[in-house]
Amino acid sequence: MIRIRISAGGFEFIAETHDEAPQTVAAFVKLLPYEQELIHVRWSGEGCWIPMGDFKLGVDFENHTSHPSVGDVLFYPGGYSETEIILAYGACSFSSKLGQLAGNHFLTIVEGKENLRALGLKCLWEGAQEVRFTLA
Repeated sequence: MIRIRISAGGFEFIAETHDEAPQTVAAFVKLLPYEQELIHVRWSGEGCWIPMGDFKLGVDFENHTSHPSVGDVLFYPGGYSETEIILAYGACSFSSKLGQLAGNHFLTIVEGKENLRALGLKCLWEGAQEVRFTLA
């Protein structure tokens, strides 16, 4: 298990990796430090996402789910929709304009979870927030 620090919108979180998504974890860790913008989802409910366009991480589906819990971070390797990372801060059903999607659950926030809703609402009402992933 690897611990990852997530800094976004003035908040700090610690997430832990999942053994059930070893390829996704290994590929993502190679990207660190990873910086991007976090925006509010369009179709998935209470979540924020990082659109990654045509980027290929070089992984396929591992332990994919469409229903992340609060604090779960999923990686969608692309296909029906663009490649993306999604972070659930409340009720979330991972979808796109083409319908339901599923992503690899590779991180779970274990510290700072009480601030996820505030981050989600900040993205919703104030727009894109800088996000940075680093080794903790």
